[in-house]
Amino acid sequence: MTSPHEFLHPAHWKKAVGYSNGVSARGRLVVTGGIIGWNADQQFETDDFAGQAAQALRSIVEVLACGRARPEHLVRLTWYVTDKREYLASLKDLGQAYRQVIGKHFPAMALVQVVALVEDRAKVEIEATAVVPE
Repeated sequence: MTSPHEFLHPAHWKKAVGYSNGVSARGRLVVTGGIIGWNADQQFETDDFAGQAAQALRSIVEVLACGRARPEHLVRLTWYVTDKREYLASLKDLGQAYRQVIGKHFPAMALVQVVALVEDRAKVEIEATAVVPE
């Protein structure tokens, strides 16, 4: 089966690793709000950056499922982090967690460092956009 999305990357640009520069898709839109790294009971199980990111990604997959979408339907992720240095120091564990939850599907992504998130213990918040082919 071919992908329902077209990943956009100018031929003369250096290869993007772990993300796409752009995605073209057609279908039904499924959008999440900002998802943080707490569990279904709104409790944090860890203060580890990669652990919170993994939980946020698992929660995104659960929300997508409610809209009959799967990780491979993701076209965009926007990450808000409270400390870019902690993000960068966690890349190996973060990459492993990402591949376990999302797989080898790398939508367009943006990462922004923010002063704080609403929940004081939150280290990362992720918004997701998926397009389900019709």
